[in-house]
Amino acid sequence: MTKKLDALEYHSMGRKGKIEVISTKPCQTARDLSLAYSPGVAEPCLAIEKNPADAYKYTAKGNLVAVVSNGTAVLGLGNLGALASKPVMEGKGILFKRFADIDVFDIELDTENPDEIIRACQLLEPTFGGINLEDIKAPECFYIEEELKRTMNIPVFHDDQHGTAIISSAALINALYLVNKKMEDIRIVVNGAGASANSCAKLAISLGVKPNNMIMCDTKGVIYKGRVEGMNPYKALFAADTHFRTLEEAAAGADVLFGLSAKDAFTPEMVASMAPNPIIFAMANPDPEITPEVAHSVRKDVIIATGRSDYPNQVNNVLGFPFIFRGALDVHASSINEEMKLAAVHALAKLAREEVPDSVCKAYGNVKFTFGRDYIIPKPFDSRVLLHVAPAIAQAAMDSGVARQPIEDMAKYIELLESTQGKSKEITRHIINKAKSDPKRIVFPEGDNEKILRAAQNLIEEGIAIPILVGNEDKIRSVIAELGLDLNGVTIIDPATYEKSDEYAEELFRLRQRKGLTLSEAKRVITRKSRTHFGCMMVRQGDADTLLAGIDTHYPETIRPALEVIGKKDGLSSVHGLYMMVFKNKVVLLADTTVCIDPTPEELAETAILAAEKATILDIEPTVAMLSFSNFGSVNHPLTSKVKKAVEIVKKRAPELIVDGEMQSDTAVVTEILQKSFPFASLKEAANILIFPDLNSGNICYKLLHHLGEAEAIGPILMGMNKPVHVLQRGDDVNDIVNMAALAVVDAQNC
Repeated sequence: MTKKLDALEYHSMGRKGKIEVISTKPCQTARDLSLAYSPGVAEPCLAIEKNPADAYKYTAKGNLVAVVSNGTAVLGLGNLGALASKPVMEGKGILFKRFADIDVFDIELDTENPDEIIRACQLLEPTFGGINLEDIKAPECFYIEEELKRTMNIPVFHDDQHGTAIISSAALINALYLVNKKMEDIRIVVNGAGASANSCAKLAISLGVKPNNMIMCDTKGVIYKGRVEGMNPYKALFAADTHFRTLEEAAAGADVLFGLSAKDAFTPEMVASMAPNPIIFAMANPDPEITPEVAHSVRKDVIIATGRSDYPNQVNNVLGFPFIFRGALDVHASSINEEMKLAAVHALAKLAREEVPDSVCKAYGNVKFTFGRDYIIPKPFDSRVLLHVAPAIAQAAMDSGVARQPIEDMAKYIELLESTQGKSKEITRHIINKAKSDPKRIVFPEGDNEKILRAAQNLIEEGIAIPILVGNEDKIRSVIAELGLDLNGVTIIDPATYEKSDEYAEELFRLRQRKGLTLSEAKRVITRKSRTHFGCMMVRQGDADTLLAGIDTHYPETIRPALEVIGKKDGLSSVHGLYMMVFKNKVVLLADTTVCIDPTPEELAETAILAAEKATILDIEPTVAMLSFSNFGSVNHPLTSKVKKAVEIVKKRAPELIVDGEMQSDTAVVTEILQKSFPFASLKEAANILIFPDLNSGNICYKLLHHLGEAEAIGPILMGMNKPVHVLQRGDDVNDIVNMAALAVVDAQNC
């Protein structure tokens, strides 16, 4: 009852339903209105009349899909009718938008006449870039899709058929790989003869299953040659020449059971009778044909998948349709053909065999996923699916001749897809590309840390950096082997045996001899006590270009050795800290957020100039706001006077820099306030660098923006060091480490 009430409240709270339409263009002024509608709208109309392909250029057609249903087969609930199917179709629209940034109109047709559905879709072709058929019962759905694919010139895809088939086929490839069986040798039993069962069987045959080894069952038993009762032309395609007459008989000795039927359709006795290392895909929803608990109680060697998210190996259609349409729309495909479906199958199967990022594990309660019997298919919230499946679909469309707008540069296309996942993806990819243009040597003092080692492999594979791992070599090699990583050839340095350790100790003694450090203590620090000191000395002596540390230590424990060994740049009063805050559509740099507690006007000026230099390195045109609780002298107070003085210093030292203050935070980030209330300000638009008057305000602000403002925080970034050193946070995952390493490399490139 609680779940029922929760679901009803979810759909009814606030704005009713789950979707809304928003404008993608400004419509605030009379000029905007004249462009959006009459008379300006006439121009794209005339252009499209001359060249119909321009509809993809001037309208939303190229990113718009119709989700069409008549409600005759809603989920596992049966024929609820068109109106009652609307919540499902709205939900489908949310999934299209969430996973592939595709816009959707849900269209519920109040008819059970397949020809009326066909005609309605045909009439809608000018509006949409593609049509997703949904929850239409068999066998009508087969006829409807066939006719639409034959008569329409945009992709038509019945997800209930092909989505399940694509996901389960990818899982089947990987399951067979794990049990060392070949597609052409297996015997497979499909229980169910509806839309999804039909498509699953066809796709399995396309992958290599021999038609004579495919047994399909419906509620009346095995579909065999000569059977008359309950048959139709679509079932007849799978009529087998077999003596089997019941599901129980067919299951005996079978390698694979595909369930697209009903709860408890597979019994423990059937599982026990199957071949060694049986594979069971129990995909009935919400309750599978057999639960994993029951299957494993009968056979320890079984691999099982279901449609449920609370069990391993979920066969979830959301792994398919958003990304299939994304690739098809992006090449203006005229259809979704068999080649494209097979491309999706192989892309998903391949992705499941790759290492799973920490971000995916976090989304599932920090469960560690590794390719194996309990992980044969990617997880729905794995953001990499878009970057694997959509390009595979686009390439298959081009190769098979149905793409009308081919992609010329697939690498750039993948970067474009990444940018749709948020501004952070775009920014980090830009930084990574800059790093890859000239990789630098980066030393990791915590070389035996699991996350560092996994990040090191990514850095090597992508060509971002040249990692140097510091620590006991035997221990590092052991962890590498345990993790199954391929780090052959990576540089590993043990301070206790390194040939330059004495040289480093002597240099440390020279630097710190008047700070109470003896030579013998310097040797202990370098060889045994502090790998961070050792790594910093490598950078100082030119044996590495940059350092990244802190995954196992507190922030000050990393900064202190860096200051002692590498030090700040000449002429600076301090080093400074910065965070890059990445919002959905923009990036803002915040400083100082981590180092200077109560900066002087000179230190505030340094922070501003260094932050502007960092922005320039990242190809961001800097505009700086010096923050306070006063707007340009509105409050006379020592705290506001400090900021005002800092602005004067910045303007003298960097006259070309666009900077102003003191100003309140809303003035700094709202262009309208600047232009209307303070037209004299140097800033004419919202600033992209915010300088805080003290560490209290800066640290509080970036954490609030990160957790309440849903901004991604990239940092902390140290500024003002003689050579680049960057600090990790203790909770950073592998992607965070890779991104910070790329940033460190870009810094090293500019030294």
